[in-house]
Amino acid sequence: MFNVIRKSIQWGNETLTLETGKIARQADGSVVATLGETSVMANVTFAKEPKPGQDFFPLTVHYQEKYYAAGKIPGGFFKREARPSEKETLTARLIDRPIRPLFVPGFKHEVLVMCTVLSHDLVNDPDMVAMIATSAALTISGVPFMGPIGAARVGFSNGAYVLNPEVQDMDKLRNNPEQRLDLVVAGTKDAVMMVESEAYELSEEEMLGAVKFGHDAMQPVIDMIIDFAEDSAKEPFDFQAPDYSALYAKVKAAAEKQMRAAFAIKDKQERTTAIDAARAAAKAALSDEELANANLGSAFKKLESSILRGDIINGGARIDGRDNKTVRPIVAEVGILPRTHGSALFTRGETQGLVVTTLGTGDDEQIVDALHGNSRSNFLLHYNFPPYSVGEVGRVSGPGRREIGHGKLAWRALQAVLPAATDFPYTVRVVSEITESNGSSSMASVCGGSLSMMDAGVPLKAPVAGVAMGLILEDDGRYAVLTDILGDEDHLGDMDFKVAGTEAGITSLQMDIKVAGITPAIMEQALAQAKDGRLHILGEMAKALAAGRQEFSAHAPRIETMTIPTDKIREVIGSGGKVIREIVEVSGAKVDINDDGVIKIASANSESIKKAYDMIWSIVAEPEEGKIYTGKVVKLVDFGAFVNFFGKRDGLVHVSQISKQRLKHPNEILTEGQEVKVKLLGFDDRGKVRLGMRMVDQTTGAEISDSDEA
Repeated sequence: MFNVIRKSIQWGNETLTLETGKIARQADGSVVATLGETSVMANVTFAKEPKPGQDFFPLTVHYQEKYYAAGKIPGGFFKREARPSEKETLTARLIDRPIRPLFVPGFKHEVLVMCTVLSHDLVNDPDMVAMIATSAALTISGVPFMGPIGAARVGFSNGAYVLNPEVQDMDKLRNNPEQRLDLVVAGTKDAVMMVESEAYELSEEEMLGAVKFGHDAMQPVIDMIIDFAEDSAKEPFDFQAPDYSALYAKVKAAAEKQMRAAFAIKDKQERTTAIDAARAAAKAALSDEELANANLGSAFKKLESSILRGDIINGGARIDGRDNKTVRPIVAEVGILPRTHGSALFTRGETQGLVVTTLGTGDDEQIVDALHGNSRSNFLLHYNFPPYSVGEVGRVSGPGRREIGHGKLAWRALQAVLPAATDFPYTVRVVSEITESNGSSSMASVCGGSLSMMDAGVPLKAPVAGVAMGLILEDDGRYAVLTDILGDEDHLGDMDFKVAGTEAGITSLQMDIKVAGITPAIMEQALAQAKDGRLHILGEMAKALAAGRQEFSAHAPRIETMTIPTDKIREVIGSGGKVIREIVEVSGAKVDINDDGVIKIASANSESIKKAYDMIWSIVAEPEEGKIYTGKVVKLVDFGAFVNFFGKRDGLVHVSQISKQRLKHPNEILTEGQEVKVKLLGFDDRGKVRLGMRMVDQTTGAEISDSDEA
């Protein structure tokens, strides 16, 4: 009944297996890839006819993590998988980016890729398995795909690269000197297509070495997919790229002169208006049949691309007059919002980000429910890209894939310089509002985020800056690497290469390529050029703020930590939380207690923190013999006075220890409720506290020596 085809190889420390022919047989391509005991099913379907008038390539990639894969039931009320998590969204983008450029040019049929995690061994991350399964499914589906691609995760531990490090190793990446890199690389047999990384101040040479290591490591996977396809691939889909050369010639004749003049305008809005006018003039010269041609948009894009690329590759200036290595003018400002904990406005050319930092407590940490278990995050970065930032109108809804992806890129760039949670017990939320955009708003978020956190008093290890690089690569091998690209250079160029880091090294690298990969030589030049740009931007940022502020905003919470024995936690919480509620109510502070005995006390009022601290300390601390305390008489009896002197602790002052004078009854000089100063003399055989008053000056609290008493 089933015609199952299966191939396996040893890849790193695990066995990698590809299988088709048993599951989802009505899909154009269906592959189950297994690494260790992590299995992902990738299904590919594509429309056999394009939609009429379609002028773009409609590729959609979905990645789904099913909780049953790890033997879990989803949290929440409905107990089923709902909207995509951040991890699922980011992985879908990770799969999309290297495969999109490899479809035959001109192919505009709708393509759907669906990846489903079927089994997760909590060791091998399913994102790499999903990329490999997708590559294999596309390769055997018959769709015009110029693959296959391979993918690999690279770690960097103790000076050595590691292939596909385990999930738990990557979870411990932050503040772990033994784990300094989490890099994902994808590519074809000859070139790299995509890089995504989180790093801890690696040098350019170390990052380039990691990319090369990953590209070499994926070669057995590519060979395996080719071998697998030889036995299982369907007949190639009969597709001929449309010939629109005649249409392009007519568009070029009608619009080239006006389009060149438009690209000479430096201001983005004016240039956009002029380009639209050039398009309209060209359309007026076309027939109704030509206007209805689905390739009209491609013809205009080809003309715009040839003008922009030709000027640059032939040694001319870029759109805004810069050479290939110059960064646009930068204006950095901090502390611009009066009530926020930290704020910055970072402007680079026509790209601007208003970035705000908020400090919170442990209660504000994000709880992440994932396949490999729940985790908590005390650093959040959210990126917003409203339509007005590019002068457009549009529907405003929740964050899309782009917002989530750009926010995560900025998060990766900044997390490497955050202080350890033990040193800075705050939850930090950074929000980047992109108010203007013309190229690299994610890198503006990195720069603004660094300044904003320093303005809030977050003790970063070093400031972080980011820069976006571009590439013009011609068929004859000529190329130009561009520093700090504009939106048009990104749209019409061949590469988007973002590098962020400190003066000491790289903290994040992301690369997307629109051609069939780039060579190590081009990447090496891009990294070197990016370093120069990054150092320049760091210098401009330092003019606004060179280091973190020493004082918090008056509106920010203060947090003090204390550690108590774990066997005392129950006493601080009290029955049903009675004690901790009383502490919070009386002090006005917010109190968080961890299972390890670490207590965080937060308030904008230092007196509230002190009051809560003292109340907790009085519960958990033990009184010290020989120390003098201030207490209150709670009960008088014939043989002495009971004094509450240490939290809820009472002790007996025997009548002979009240005064140097002989007393018949304590009430001769004491009354209930009276404040007195006592010395802890010791403990009796039953552990009862013995106190004394006669050796303490009741006015100053100083101890009276025997000679003074005499």
